[in-house]
Amino acid sequence: MTTPLDGKHIVLGITGSIAAYKGVELASKLAQAGALVETVLTPDATRFVAPLTFQSVTGQPAYTDSDLWGSQAHVLHVGLARRAELLTVAPATAQTLACLAQGFAGNLLTLTALAASCPMLLAPAMDAGMFAHPATQANLRQLQERGAIVVGPEEGRLASGLVGRGRMTEPLDLVGHIRYHLSRGGPLHGRTVVVTTGGTQEPLDPVRVLTNRSSGKQGLALTQAALDAGAEVILIAAPVALPIPPCIRHIPVQTASEMAEAVLSACQDADVLLMAAAVADFRPAHAAQQKLKKDRGLPVLALEPTPDILASVARQREAVGKPEVVVGFAAETENLMENAQAKVRAKALDLIVANDITMSDAGFAVDTNRVTFIGADGQAEALPLLSKTEVAARVVEHVIARLSAKGA
Repeated sequence: MTTPLDGKHIVLGITGSIAAYKGVELASKLAQAGALVETVLTPDATRFVAPLTFQSVTGQPAYTDSDLWGSQAHVLHVGLARRAELLTVAPATAQTLACLAQGFAGNLLTLTALAASCPMLLAPAMDAGMFAHPATQANLRQLQERGAIVVGPEEGRLASGLVGRGRMTEPLDLVGHIRYHLSRGGPLHGRTVVVTTGGTQEPLDPVRVLTNRSSGKQGLALTQAALDAGAEVILIAAPVALPIPPCIRHIPVQTASEMAEAVLSACQDADVLLMAAAVADFRPAHAAQQKLKKDRGLPVLALEPTPDILASVARQREAVGKPEVVVGFAAETENLMENAQAKVRAKALDLIVANDITMSDAGFAVDTNRVTFIGADGQAEALPLLSKTEVAARVVEHVIARLSAKGA
């Protein structure tokens, strides 16, 4: 299974910041994801980390100014610039940002940037006062007006011991941003995909909730798969303990009612809904205003149904024609096919992804799933045991095919 990073040629610029050590982790993660990463270190960067470190984690050359006039058949910076599909500078110091903004080309990195026609992503790292300085802000605005992508910096403790905005964005988040920008133009380019994930929580009292075992893993995998296909993603998520991918619109919710409201609003202009959340079917009819205490006796819990989100989406879809494709999920403990097929018909779904959560290698809290696709025509396709990432990719492939078949 490929990702937008596979085989992509990235030139990674490392400048003279203590955050240069994070650049090593970034280079390693990009290489592990399949990217071809050539590194360019400024003279000051080599005071913090050696070129050999980058060569070791990427398997690709790491260049310094001493390589500028080597014995290659062409000038090095021109070759780097022509090969690059993305130029990333992380960390980007105030000095380097100033040089890039003004077109100064005093080292191999800035020469390469001046010669490059590919997109440029910058991850600033410096002390908070330097970042807030009007000169730095003016340089960033100028770079962004020319199309540069600026990610961060973040709030936190800085090398000076002060706390403020200046920390380089963490490598894992930067990989997400890079992956996003390299995926634009994919088969879902220009499409909006709504994904729901996590298990809703229905309050019993101010302390306790009625919920389920959903981890949100499958929904987050669907989010990444839709991003990789070029879509803009709205993620409506009940509480999950896993990292949320960057470059999405994240709408946090808690209850089924909150999720229903968010889904119906987002779906008015969306092309696709992937309803992977484990929505509670019932909620307490009356939530206690104070914590329920054992010494007051055993409480009697009266339940009432929660809103049927997919049924509401079907009614709205009939009225406004959106979304073009709706995919539901069915987690069952018995009568898998019968229950899933009934849900396809009742909710007017284009596809349902059904799985038996009693199996140890599928369902909640594991990284794999064993699912069956059931289409609107009742046709079923049983998939083998796959990772949730692979399941997500298969779902998105189905969505792309369905949109194409509809001519939407």
